[in-house]
Amino acid sequence: MALDIGLPTGPTLANFCAGPNLAAAQHLALWLGDKASSAHRSPVPTYVWGPAGSGKSHLLKAAREGLRTQGARAGWLDATVLQAPEFDERWVAVLLDDVHLYTAEQQQQAFRWFVHAQTLQRPVLAAGDVAPAALLLRDDLRTRLGWGHIFQLQLLSEAERRAVLRQAADARGVFLGDEVMDFMLTRFSRDLGHLMELLDLLDGYSLQTQRAITIPMIRSMMENH
Repeated sequence: MALDIGLPTGPTLANFCAGPNLAAAQHLALWLGDKASSAHRSPVPTYVWGPAGSGKSHLLKAAREGLRTQGARAGWLDATVLQAPEFDERWVAVLLDDVHLYTAEQQQQAFRWFVHAQTLQRPVLAAGDVAPAALLLRDDLRTRLGWGHIFQLQLLSEAERRAVLRQAADARGVFLGDEVMDFMLTRFSRDLGHLMELLDLLDGYSLQTQRAITIPMIRSMMENH
């Protein structure tokens, strides 16, 4: 059973578990830099791609959050944005998430943003589920997505997911037994973002009911939500 749970709010590069995706994480960290170096940010676009749960949206949202903490603004477009605004020259970057899901209208707006960004030497960060050449998008947008830095993201291994869950639980002061970990990984979505949100829910329910996190407690939470 896969719960329909979204990513936790406010993802950052610091809480991104890189695993096999270290090169992409390091590239984004250098790209983001700090407020002092932002004026020298490279305008070359970056595209990350990989299967669901590999961390694409986390990286883009982390970049947006990093820019926000620097006092900067960026244009954001994903498949849920039905009416995107016109390009704002105050944006320091353009972020395009889940481009493989864009409608014809969203593709047109993304292309406009891309052209304005290139004209003003502003970088574009984009993410999709396949390599640029395989995107079923209009040609002018697809070619622009493919001419800069490209990183393929891989899913974390089960051992890496277990290590991340264990570390996150320890940080909360929560004990996850091996049986509970097995249950979480076999009965729920293995997407790391979903698992981290599930851990938040379990932690909250555990505190509310004053019960340790066990398989019966998880079943009880499911029955009551």
